[in-house]
Formats: sequence, C-alpha cells, structure tokens
Amino acid sequence: MAAESAAFMSYVRFNDQHDDGQLSQFRERLGAEVRAQTGEEFTIFQDRNDIAWGQNWQQRIDETLDAVTLLLVIVTPSLFRSPACRAEVGRFVERERNLGRSDLILPVYYIGAREMDDPVVREADEMARVLASRQYADWRELRFEPFTSPVVRRAIAQLASRMRDTFWQPPIAPARPASRGQATGSPAGSAEPAGDAGLVTAKTEPPVHVVDADERGDFATVGAAIKAAESGDRILVRPGLYEEGLVVDKPLEILGNGPAADIEIRARGASALLFQASLGRVANLTLRQAGGEGTWYGVDITQGRLDLEGCEISGQSLACVAIRDGADPRLRRNKIEGGKASGVFVLDGGLGTLEDNDITGNAYSGVEIKTGGNPTVRRNQIHDNEQGGVYVYESGLGMLEDNDITGNALSGVSIKTGGNPTLRHNQIQDNAEDGVFVAESGLGTLEDNDITANAFSGVEIMTSGNPTLRHNQIQDNEEEGVFVRDGGLGTLEDNDITGNVKAGVRITTGGNPTLRANRINRNKYEAVWIYEGGSGVIQDNDLTGNARGAWNIAEDSKANVARAHNEE
Repeated sequence: MAAESAAFMSYVRFNDQHDDGQLSQFRERLGAEVRAQTGEEFTIFQDRNDIAWGQNWQQRIDETLDAVTLLLVIVTPSLFRSPACRAEVGRFVERERNLGRSDLILPVYYIGAREMDDPVVREADEMARVLASRQYADWRELRFEPFTSPVVRRAIAQLASRMRDTFWQPPIAPARPASRGQATGSPAGSAEPAGDAGLVTAKTEPPVHVVDADERGDFATVGAAIKAAESGDRILVRPGLYEEGLVVDKPLEILGNGPAADIEIRARGASALLFQASLGRVANLTLRQAGGEGTWYGVDITQGRLDLEGCEISGQSLACVAIRDGADPRLRRNKIEGGKASGVFVLDGGLGTLEDNDITGNAYSGVEIKTGGNPTVRRNQIHDNEQGGVYVYESGLGMLEDNDITGNALSGVSIKTGGNPTLRHNQIQDNAEDGVFVAESGLGTLEDNDITANAFSGVEIMTSGNPTLRHNQIQDNEEEGVFVRDGGLGTLEDNDITGNVKAGVRITTGGNPTLRANRINRNKYEAVWIYEGGSGVIQDNDLTGNARGAWNIAEDSKANVARAHNEE
C-alpha cells in the first residue's frame, strides 16, 4: 500500500461526544487494524484531532486526484442535518466520478436514520441514495458492545480488509494500444477490482476488450477474450447467448454491458464459471450451468478473492455456487436460483462473504456449509428452497447475520455432526418444519434471532445436539417453542418463549437442557412439559401466564429435574 493512502472520517461531533468518544476510539482502532493487515502506516484524518484536517482535505481532494483516499462516513440522523457532512460526501462523489471509481466511500451505519430506512424519504435525499447504494458496515448494534468484544474486533477487521483491498489492485499491464472497444467505456458504477496482486498509487484505466456474439466487437466469445487479455484487463460482454464455460486463471474484470438477463453464459459439460485466480471481478451476467456429462457447479470458486456481483446464477448439475479450498470471494446482490443441489455450497475450508443475495428455489438447501467452510452470510433472502434454508454439518462453521430464512420445505436452519455456526439477528419464519433443528452432536450459538410461526417447533434439539441460545424470540410456532428429545442437550438463557401452540418447552426421552432466566409465557399448554425420562436444570425463569400452568412433569421424570427460583 502506498504511503499516500489515507482516509477521512466524516461524522457529526455530537455523536462522538454523546457516546463518550467512542467514534474517536473506533477511528484509532480501525487505523491500527489496517496497519496490522498491511504492515504500513495508515492515517484516518479526524477533524477533532488533526490540525491538518482542512489542509489535507483540500489538497487531497482538489490537487492530488491520483492519490488513493477514502471517505469513511459515520451515518446517523445528525449526518443528514449537517451541511458540512453533505458537502464532504458530495465532493467525494465528484471525486469518484473523476476517477471512474465507485468504491471510495465507505459508510458505517451507526445510528438508525429514516433517510436510510424509509424508501420514500431515501428517494428524496440524494446523499441517502448514495450511501444506501454502497455496502455499508452495520454498527447499529455493535455500538453498544465493548471494543474488546470478539464480534466487534471481527467487524473492525472486516472493515479494515475492505479498506486495504481498495488500495491493492491487480497489476496494470504495460502500456499498449487499447482495443477498439475502449471507446465504449465501462458500465455505470463499475470499479477496478481489488485484491493483493499488486500496488498502484495512481488511477489508470485498464485496456478494455469488447465481446459481441454478433462479431461486432473485438471477440465473439468470452473465452477468446480471456485468453487474449493480460492481468488487470477489463472485458465488456454485450447482450447475447454465449454457449461456453469460462475459466478465469488471471486477475480480470468481466462485466456485462447491458441487463444481466440479456447476457447469458450457458455451459454444458462444464461449469459456467471456474475461477482459479488470485483476484477478480465478475458482474452483471447470467451464469447458467445447463447439465451435460459429468458433475459441475454453476460457479466454481477454487481460490482467491472473486467479487461476484449482480449476476443471475443457476446450476442443473450440482450447486449454483461452490466455494472451496480456502477461496474467499464476495457475493453481492446476486440471484441464486434453481440449483440441482444447494444454492451456495461452502466446503473444504472455503470462506467468503455473501451479502444481499436472493437464494431461492434450489433442490437442496439455500446455503450448505461443511468440512471447515466458514463464510459470513449477511442480509440475504434465503427462501422457498426444496429442503432447508441453511444446512451446517461435518464441522462446518459460519457467521449468519440479519438474514430472512423463510418458507423453506424443511427446517429453516439445520445443524448436525459437529456443525458450529453463529446465528445473530436472523428472521427464521414460516418454514415447513422446525425453525432451527440441531441433532447428531451439532452445536451452534444463536443470539437475538426471531424464530416465529414455523410449522413444527421453533427449536428442536436431539441426539446430543448441544446449542447455546440467548436473547432469542421463539414465538407463535405451531408446536412447542423448544422441543428437546432423544438425548438432546442445550443451554437456553434469557430467551422469550411465548405464544406457541403447545408447550413453551417440551423435554422427553433423555433430553437434558439447561434453562436459565427465560420468559416462558402465554403458551397454550404448560410452560414446561417433561415426561418419558426427560431431565434438565431449570432456574430463574418466568413461567407465568401459560394456559395449563407452569409445569407438567411426569412421575418418571421428577427426580431428574433440578428446579430453583422460578416464578410460577
């Protein structure tokens, strides 16, 4: 990363003062994390601390447009009422336009604002539209956590990685004549791909190769353009049907130049896209694996950092997207539909960040994670898949946050055989079996989820499943709120288990959970129903207001249950 690299933090001082200097601490920790990830000094200017704020701002914006500089925008209601902040964002939008980039403004959503959340208000506010269109870091809950919290440390590391990757780009090829497609320019909003293959301190437009199925460009096939291109080049694909499988083995940018539905890569007997480069970007294409001999993924990502954005992806052989062997892609705003297996399959140490995708109508699960796969899955719609929404097993991991997991034909989330994901702030609703099913030594941490109106239980735990559930809303499910059976375990603390059609918690056949400080109210059977050798530790819970009272414990189970300090 070049010494010139820097960032400015646009914020309202009142918000920093109100939170006892927390934004200033955030700036310091973020800058230190960027340094830790790059080994280079990195400055984030803040007008509270930096006398040179105004001078640096003017010089870097007005005089050194070739230097790479970011704007970190702390989004709060006060931001939209600050003329100075509006001016800063406006100047940076102009700067991006001059540089032909769209990745230099990084919003941090710190306090909820109507300008961001209300579509009508947002549409009327130009700055709100700009900020909402970017991939913002959501700190609305994290602002209440200490900086020493693992989840906060990880969030800072992820934001630092985004900042780092903005400065690291594919190597620019030696100067050579641009193709005749250069004049066509790039689609609106396109940006240089980010990654760690080389360093640049000045913006240089890459050579552009135009692909046209009617032979009115530089190439008639995308594969031919890939073969001819050098690392760092850009390939523009015009509307048409391209019956080929793409193999990307060098850093490239491949962009659809038109509606994604009109630009189709269709492959038989191969993956529509096999990515095996260190970094790259593919956007605005339809990628369709149409069967044929052998077994293939729609998109097969085997290494590196691929940005896969705004594509329509399907697979008639295996999963729509596979992420494996340590690959760490970014999938954003894609429609991942109609896979013969799962929508996204993360395995064998695959990583990745999946944000704002629509994952639907796949024959297996929407997202499947196994064998050390560890993706971050955030703000996706995972719905109407023919088995479950998310399936984590065989020591799969993963962080799932703020997803809508709804209407799937089996459970919303299934965790088995050592699977150990973390689920926070998800809506897990209206699935045809359980909201969450944990079995066969599955683990998992579930916090602050809304597990509602599922056709079986909100949460079912069996056969040595042993999850931890805290601060969840488990309500209005068609059977029990929580059902623990057949040797299931689990720790449930500070959950609201309310309004379920049968018992709040049902324990049977060797189930042995620990329940502490939960509110188990307004269920249509008992708060807690234990029979056929069920057991458990049940302490400090509110068991009031249930239709059949607080307890129904069979004689064969009474000696197995430790009860203390419950409100009945």
